[in-house]
Amino acid sequence: MYGSTLCLGLIGGTNVSGNDQIKIISAAGFDGFFSAWTPNIFGYRDVANELGMIYQSIHAPFSRTDKIWHGGDEANAVRDELVQCVEDCARLEVPILVVHPYSGVPKCEIPPQSGIDNFGIVVKRAEELGVQIAVENVSQPDYLDALMKAFESSKNVGFCFDTGHEMCYSVGKDQLAPYGDRLIATHINDNLGKTKKGTPVTWHDDLHLLPYDGIINWQSVADRMNACGYNGILSFELNKNNRPNRFDNEKYVKMSFEEYIAEAYARACRFAYMKNGI
Repeated sequence: MYGSTLCLGLIGGTNVSGNDQIKIISAAGFDGFFSAWTPNIFGYRDVANELGMIYQSIHAPFSRTDKIWHGGDEANAVRDELVQCVEDCARLEVPILVVHPYSGVPKCEIPPQSGIDNFGIVVKRAEELGVQIAVENVSQPDYLDALMKAFESSKNVGFCFDTGHEMCYSVGKDQLAPYGDRLIATHINDNLGKTKKGTPVTWHDDLHLLPYDGIINWQSVADRMNACGYNGILSFELNKNNRPNRFDNEKYVKMSFEEYIAEAYARACRFAYMKNGI
């Protein structure tokens, strides 16, 4: 629609099953979806095939990603889990696995070589199976930089640009410029930036609002994507619910799931229209 293929991530924290979400997303007009890595992914593929939907990517687990940077059993477990994610992507013909380079606060300012070595095993398996790994910008840019540089020569490693993470975690610093030529996936969403001075940004600021409900300059996002020559799928990663002790998403909470997805599609079309100048 409006010159772009539009996809939406399945939304957690609702009483609507993933299979039903895919059907509602399809009915609203989206071309495809992405999901977290769960036991339900095989059923998601069946529904996608039934509806002719694109299964754009799978998002790898990220709560323990910090462990992969250090040796020992925990590092091996996280590495092996990512390898399994790659193999499941290949089995389901899902072309992209999105990964976070780190989670939490780093123990080391300089990313350890052991982490790069562990990621190297994951990348090698992705190369063997023809799966692309999209490394996402989150709260630790040094670890993103380390992975993107270490696997610069791999055609199977690219960049996933999260617009909301750029605004809150990076406080608006351009995260697309360094890796725009390797952009293979997007997580498009809005937020209100860093909302408390003098305190670290937390996931409570990572609101995943509908585009145009926060403070992101969407014309800048569109222009920067175009400057990179990106004409791929536009994927939106949104959150219907409030963060703890916040009410920024309250108007979404009051919507039915179908109403919310219809509004998400309208915003997706609006951004596609802006990006493609139709």
